Amino acid sequence: MTGDHYFTAEPTTAARPREVGFSVAGRDYTLASASGVFSADRLDPGTAVLFRKADLPAADVAGALLDIGCGFGPITCVLATTAPSATVWAVDVNQRARDLTAANAARVGAADRVRVVAPDDVPADISFAQIWSNPPIHIGKAELHNLLRRWLPRLAPDGLAWLVVARHLGGDSLHRWLVEQGWQVERHASQKGFRVLRVTR
Repeated sequence: MTGDHYFTAEPTTAARPREVGFSVAGRDYTLASASGVFSADRLDPGTAVLFRKADLPAADVAGALLDIGCGFGPITCVLATTAPSATVWAVDVNQRARDLTAANAARVGAADRVRVVAPDDVPADISFAQIWSNPPIHIGKAELHNLLRRWLPRLAPDGLAWLVVARHLGGDSLHRWLVEQGWQVERHASQKGFRVLRVTR
């Protein structure tokens, strides 16, 4: 066991490349992955539920979309292919994850519309039409709340956010906390122990 986590900025474990395949909305994806990033061996079950239950962006959605905690890039790549007029900002503290997401954006033909950056490198003047995240619950409740306080206010006035959180990891308490913060929150779906939350102003 090492001290690395998927939220480690510079993983020291050997990368051990692999590929992860999955299908969303009738399209097959095969993305590069590696050890030291979130859910390196498969599409995370929560992300799979998010893809099945959330409303993927329409093809005519434009502007900026945000993937918080992009990992190796499954959400980023799906957003970029379903919304070809949008620019997707993929944010992760993990350098290896960012490198993989950039490579996978090229794999799906969206390198010109994906911006893969560290959190501090997102320009302050950008607001997002949509925010998507399978948030990093294991950073702890306080850090998770700080993360959401940082990014959700970047939603455009008519924007929306989609979050997926395991019920046993605090999905319902997160729902309540978001409401306490003044957000409009709908439990859009539940499946396989996960809550899919739709968040608006």
